[in-house]
Amino acid sequence: MAEPVSPQQASVSGVFTARLRRPYIRGRRRLVLGTGAALAAVATTLVLCSGPEPGGHAPTVVCSDTDNTSLTADVDADGRLDEIHDPDRSGQGSVLFSRADDRVEVGVGEALGVWQRARGLLTSDLETRGTFGDFDGDGYLDLALFRSQKDIGDSPRSNLLVHEVRYGPLARDLSGSRSGTIRVQVSFFVAAVRATDEDQDGRAELHVFQSAGDGGYLEYVGRQQDGGLTLSEAGTGYYGRGDWDELQPGWSDFGTCVYTSPESTPSVRREPSDVTPASGARRG
Repeated sequence: MAEPVSPQQASVSGVFTARLRRPYIRGRRRLVLGTGAALAAVATTLVLCSGPEPGGHAPTVVCSDTDNTSLTADVDADGRLDEIHDPDRSGQGSVLFSRADDRVEVGVGEALGVWQRARGLLTSDLETRGTFGDFDGDGYLDLALFRSQKDIGDSPRSNLLVHEVRYGPLARDLSGSRSGTIRVQVSFFVAAVRATDEDQDGRAELHVFQSAGDGGYLEYVGRQQDGGLTLSEAGTGYYGRGDWDELQPGWSDFGTCVYTSPESTPSVRREPSDVTPASGARRG
């Protein structure tokens, strides 16, 4: 038979047991809360990362307007022609997607992924640039995308957060079927980007204008290589801000749209190339 327990002993035993249980209960609560938060974060990420998918239509016409500032192509491979507009030819354009019942416009700045946006939350003066061209020659338009930090006065800052190429067909959020790295020479501010096809080989070249300090910019030219794009210095000297507007090569290298009627599918008129390739002397 067990000996009776006094009230004092029961009280001490209860306090001791409670002290043992509290950390254990708190630990379980932390574990449950931490696990729940982690699952919520994963679920949120999956929801945010699961965007629209491109269609499966074969490549169609790709052509430019006469002003060299708009491009017509089936960006998302749904069989409908879309429009890309970049009025300043600087890489701050947008895509106007044609749909059965409406039209949706998506800017280059909206193309950043979840983690790409998160990386820049604590950094000021970040700007996004992007341009479209068929860099791998498969008939679909690709997107070259950059996000970098602006200069402080005349001093460039080495902070290039995004430098990637997204290969088409592209979805309506400008995500790619696959992606590759744009291998850069320097990590300074990207002020402008442009796509050309000066040698008319069916593979676009990427022109990138990056800060060189003291208000000047250097031009780099990228071409498809090893699953991405590789930039090399163009050897064209320094540019002041906006001087690249004088350079004629651009989307018109892909060919000019020719319409037989306002509603017709355009044909492409492509002039023979009479310009020096991008790796040659300065163009004006």
